[in-house]
Parts: sequence; structure tokens; C-alpha cells
Amino acid sequence: MAKKTSASSAPTSATASTAATRRLPKKKVKKRQQVKKDAHGNVFVILVQDIPHLGRQGEVVRVRPGYARNYLFPYGLAVAPTEENLRRLEQYKIQIQKAREAKIADLKVLAEQLSRLPVITIEANANEEGHLYGSIGPVEISKYLKGKNLMVEPDMIRMEQHIKEANTIVEVPVHLGYSIEARIQVAVIAATRR
Repeated sequence: MAKKTSASSAPTSATASTAATRRLPKKKVKKRQQVKKDAHGNVFVILVQDIPHLGRQGEVVRVRPGYARNYLFPYGLAVAPTEENLRRLEQYKIQIQKAREAKIADLKVLAEQLSRLPVITIEANANEEGHLYGSIGPVEISKYLKGKNLMVEPDMIRMEQHIKEANTIVEVPVHLGYSIEARIQVAVIAATRR
């Protein structure tokens, strides 16, 4: 077989010069948003919500990079402290303060409602001696209060130990947050058998 040579396969001096004069577009370089780090490798983040044991909404705090990358950023609990976010933070600090004051006022109203409650009566299955077949804890008390349109979460109810005996009255502290506390009386009675 004979090899064919074509004029297009061998570059001529005219086509080589036009290719050199043609400029390709520059490749765009993406700038990554680098999170500021301290000397120990911790990163700075701006909290979007109040997080217990970490900080309040709007604060700039230091956390480990993995905690920020794997938990705070994906769940929208914090943002990186870029120039734009810091400018927004200054604008929203007033709104954050007003929202916090409104939340505190709501919690004070809830504490007042809880303190005005008479004794909360919860029925539970018990044997003849008065021992419960389970126990009454924060979950059951929270469920009862939510049934009365009082939004109290189980983690707000602080009990030293669960109630395991029927026909008892126990005073239970309720920590609503922002150092607002209420106390409720919980009475446990044995359920009537049919």
C-alpha cells in the first residue's frame, strides 16, 4: 500500500503563522474562600443560631476545622467570616438582639403559665404495691404539657431521677433557657384497671 500525503497534513508556513497569531481565551481561575485559621489550626466561624456550649447567634467563635466543615456549615448553623458576611453581621446585630428579646419575653410568659398550673396528674400502670411498670420521666411530662399547648421540650425538664412509684407528688424544675426557670408539681397515680 502506498502512503498518501495530503496538503492538509503537512503544515505550511502560512497556516502555522495564523495559528500563532490566534489567541486562546485565558482559563478562568476560581478563587476559593479560605477560612481564617489561628496558630493552633482552629477556624473562625460566625454562628447563625444559638448553639449550647459554643456561643450565641452572631458571635465569631473558634472551632476545629472538621467540626465546622462536617457539622456547622452543612446544617446552616454557621457561615465563614468573609468580608461580606461580616458586613451583614453588623447589619443584623440589631435584628438578632430584638429577636432574642422577643424570645426571652415568650419564655417568661411560658414560665408564668407553668407556675400557675395546678398539680399535673399523670396516670401510669402500677402493680398492687404501687410500683410503676415503667417510669415517668421528662418525655412523659413534656408530652402531657404539649397536650395542654405548653411547648416544653424534654431536654428542658431537669429531673434528678425518674418517678417510679405511684401516688407520689414531685416538684420538677423546668429550665426554659436564658436563665429562666419554672417549677411544676407532678403527681403520679396508678391507672384504674377495667
